[in-house]
Amino acid sequence: MASILDEYEDSLSRSAVLQPGCPSVGIPHSGFVNAQLEKEVPIFTKQRIDFTPSERITSLVVSCNQLCMSLGKDTLLRIDLGKANEPNHVELGRKDDAKVHKMFLDHTGSHLLIALSSTEVLYVNRNGQKVRPLARWKGQLVESVGWNKALGTESSTGPILVGTAQGQIFEAELSASEGGLFGPAPDLYFRPLYVLNEEGGPAPVCSLEAERGPDGRGFVIATTRQRLFQFIGRAAEGAEAQGFAGLFAAYTDHPPPFREFPSSLGYSELAFYTPKLRSAPRAFAWMMGDGVLYGALDCGRPDSLLSEERVWEYPEGVGPGASPPLALVLTQFHFLLLLADRVEAVCTLTGQVVLRDHFLEKFGPLKHMVKDSSTGHLWAYTERAVFRYHVQREARDVWRTYLDMNRFDLAKEYCRERPDCLDTVLAREADFCFRQRRYLESARCYALTQSYFEEIALKFLEARQEEALAEFLQRKLAGLKPAERTQATLLTTWLTELYLSRLGALQGDPEALNLYRETRERFRSFLSSPRHKEWLFASRASIHELLASHGDTEHMVYFAVIMQDYERVVAYHCQHEAYEEALAVLARHRDPQLFYKFSPILIRHIPRQLVDAWIELGSRLDARQLIPALVNYSQGGEAQQVDVDLAKQCADLPEDDEELRKKLWLKIARHVVQEEEDVQTAMACLASCPLLKIEDVLPFFPDFVTIDHFKEAICSSLKAYNHHIQELQREMEEATASAQRIRRDLQELRGRYGTVEPQDKCATCDFPLLNRPFYLFLCGHMFHADCLLQAVRPGLPAYKQARLEELQRKLGAAPAPTKGSARAKEAEGGAATAGPSREQLKADLDELVAAECVYCGELMIRSIDRPFIDPQRYEEEHLSWL
Repeated sequence: MASILDEYEDSLSRSAVLQPGCPSVGIPHSGFVNAQLEKEVPIFTKQRIDFTPSERITSLVVSCNQLCMSLGKDTLLRIDLGKANEPNHVELGRKDDAKVHKMFLDHTGSHLLIALSSTEVLYVNRNGQKVRPLARWKGQLVESVGWNKALGTESSTGPILVGTAQGQIFEAELSASEGGLFGPAPDLYFRPLYVLNEEGGPAPVCSLEAERGPDGRGFVIATTRQRLFQFIGRAAEGAEAQGFAGLFAAYTDHPPPFREFPSSLGYSELAFYTPKLRSAPRAFAWMMGDGVLYGALDCGRPDSLLSEERVWEYPEGVGPGASPPLALVLTQFHFLLLLADRVEAVCTLTGQVVLRDHFLEKFGPLKHMVKDSSTGHLWAYTERAVFRYHVQREARDVWRTYLDMNRFDLAKEYCRERPDCLDTVLAREADFCFRQRRYLESARCYALTQSYFEEIALKFLEARQEEALAEFLQRKLAGLKPAERTQATLLTTWLTELYLSRLGALQGDPEALNLYRETRERFRSFLSSPRHKEWLFASRASIHELLASHGDTEHMVYFAVIMQDYERVVAYHCQHEAYEEALAVLARHRDPQLFYKFSPILIRHIPRQLVDAWIELGSRLDARQLIPALVNYSQGGEAQQVDVDLAKQCADLPEDDEELRKKLWLKIARHVVQEEEDVQTAMACLASCPLLKIEDVLPFFPDFVTIDHFKEAICSSLKAYNHHIQELQREMEEATASAQRIRRDLQELRGRYGTVEPQDKCATCDFPLLNRPFYLFLCGHMFHADCLLQAVRPGLPAYKQARLEELQRKLGAAPAPTKGSARAKEAEGGAATAGPSREQLKADLDELVAAECVYCGELMIRSIDRPFIDPQRYEEEHLSWL
C-alpha cells in the first residue's frame, strides 16, 4: 500500500480540456504580437489513482486533504493525502449484514459519520482508531448533514444539522473526547427541529447547508426530491444562541419559502462554491429533475439567500427518462455532472457543455463524485477505481465569455494579467460605448488601448464630438513616456485648440453660460495639471501663439503665471498698446528684471504710473538699471525740473564706486557752470566733493572768466600738490635706504660657506653625503640631489612639476662638457645656438628645487595638514603592523 496515491496518467483515460473560445492571441489593431505566448494546459485533467482495492468501494469522501473510503461492509480506509504512504485501516466491527449507506466528513477533515442501512450511525475521529456508535441517532437513516463551519473545530463539531430519509431535521453535537469505559458519549445531544414535506407528506432531506451571515443572521438551505427550502432568521438570545432551534422555531406556524419543480429523479443534490476556506459561499447549484438550478448567494438580502437564479436544462441524453445524473460538484465557472459512464462539465455563464469525459467499461459504472473545498480537487470513483480531476486556471478564458456578454467590468477583472486580452476587452468596450452614443466613456476606453491614434481621432471628428476627442487626447497625453516629446507637443497643441474653439463657440451664447464655465474650468485644470506640466512647458511657445491668435488674454495671463513666463504677457500687452495692463502684470509679480526691460517703453506712455510702481518696489530696484528708461523719457519742457541739492545726494549714493561718484559730480559741476552760470556754486561743488580738483572743472568755464574766481581753489590745489610731492620724496628716500640694506645683505651672503665632513649623511636617506652630488643649505640640512628632488616634487603645484620634468629631460639630452678651453667654448657656442646651456639648465633646476630647505622653508609649512601615511597605502601600512 506504500504507493497507494502514486499517481500516473492512465494511457486509456483522457485529459479533459476546456476551451470555450478561441486561443488568446493579439488582434491587428492592438499592437500586440499575434502569437500564442504560452502552451495552453487543460483546465480539467483526469488522473487515475494507482490503487487496486481489496474489496469493492462502497463510499468515498474527501475534505481538508483527508480521504476516507469504505471497502466492502466492514473496512474503513483513511489516508492523509499529505502522507500518502501511511494509510490507515480501521475495522468497523460489524457482524450483521448492514451496509454503508453514506459517509459524511466535516470541513476540517476531523469528524467522520458513517450511516448504515440498518439505521445506525458510527462516528470516527481523525485522531482516534475507535469506531463509536451514536446511540441517540439509532433508528434514523441519515441522508444529509449540515456542518457548522463557523463553530466546528477538530475536537467538536458544534451544533450541526442532520437530515433523515423520513424528512426530519435534527440538531446534534459531537465531541471527540473518548474518556474511559464509562466516559461521555460522543453524541452530546440529538433533538428534532423540523419536518420537510412535499405534496405526498414527509420527504427525504437530500441536502443540508448551514451558513451564518456577517450580521449574525443564520441561513439554512434544505432540499428534498422536488423542493428547495430556505430558513432565514436571527438566533435567539441565551443558551440556545449558537444553535438552530430559534431559527426553525420561526417557521412553526407557517412553512418556509421554497422553490418547487414537478419533475423528479427520486433524489437531489445541492452544491456550494466557496472561494476560500471558512469564507462565505458565493454560488450554489441544485441538481433536481428538471435540470440544474444555478445562482448567486447573497447573505445581505433580507428575504432570500438566492439571487440571479436560472435553470440550466440537462444536456441531450441526460435526465430522468434517459441517463440520470448521479452527483453534482460546483467550481467557480462550471458545474460537473456525474453519469454512470461519463462526466459532463457545463459552463455556468453560457450553459454550454464544454467537456464530455467518458470512462472505460473495464472500471465499472461510476458511483459518486465529491469535491475537496480546501484544495479544489474533484474525486470520482467506481467500485474498483478512484480518479482525481485537477482544476487549473479555470478563469483564463472567462474574460472572453464575459466579453461576448458585454459584461466588460468582469471581462477586465479576469484578464488584468494578460495585456493582449485586456486590450481586446477595452477596444470592444470602447466600440460598444461609441455605438451607444456614450462618447466620453468610449474615449476613456480608447485611450487605454493600443488602437491606431489617427483612426480613433477621426471617428470622434466625424461624429462631431469635440469634447470626447479632448478627453481621448488628454488621457493619451497622460500615458506618454518622457522620450515622446514630439507626440506630447502635438497633443498639447491640439487640446489647446479644441478648448479654445469650444470656449469661443460658447462665449457668445447666454443660454450656455454654465457650460462655458464648466469648459473654462476644465481648460484651466488642463493647463495647471501637474501631470502635464512638463509637456506644457515644452510646448509653451506654440500654446502662447494659439492663445494670442484667439485673443484670449485672460488665459494668456493664466498660463503665463503657471509657466512663470510673465515676460511674454507683458510684451503682448505692449505690442497691443495696452500699457496699463502690462504695468499691472509687472506690479503683480514684482520682478525687477522685467521692470528694467520694459520701463524704457512704459515710461514714454504712462510715466507717472510707472514711477509710482518704482516707488512702491523701493529698494528691490537698482536705480542704475533704470537710467536707460530715464534717458528714453523725452517728454521735456516745463515738466522737467533740476534740484542741485537732490542731485548731490544722489551723487554720493554709490559709496563703493569712486569712479561713478566722480562722473556724477562732474555732471553736476557742468550743469552749474554751463546752465546756471554760477561760479560760486561751482566752487562750492568742488569743495563738497574731495574727488574733484580744480583742473577737472576748469574746462567747463568760459574764456572770459577771470582768475580771481579761482584764486582760493588754485591755492588749495597747489598746496595739495606740494604736500603730495613731499610725500613722494619721503617714500623715495625710504626706498633708497631699503635698497642699500638689501645690497649689503647680498654681499654678506656671498661670503658665507658651510663645511661638509666625511661622516655627514643625507637628511633624507641617511647615507653618506659625499657619495653623489648634494645640496647644502644655510640651516645646516644636507641632501643628495636626487633625494631632494624626490622630497620637493610632491609639494610643488602641477605647473612647476611639469617645468621640473621638462628641465630634467633637457638636462639629460644636453651634451656633457669636454676638456680644454677651446672645445668647451665651441660646445658652449653650439649649445647657445641650439638652446639654453647645461649650466643655465642646472641653474634653473636649482632655482626650482633648492630655492629653500625642504625641512625649514615654506614647503614644510604648507604640508602641515598632510597625513603622515598616504590614504591609498593606509591599509597596507596597517597590516604591516599586525
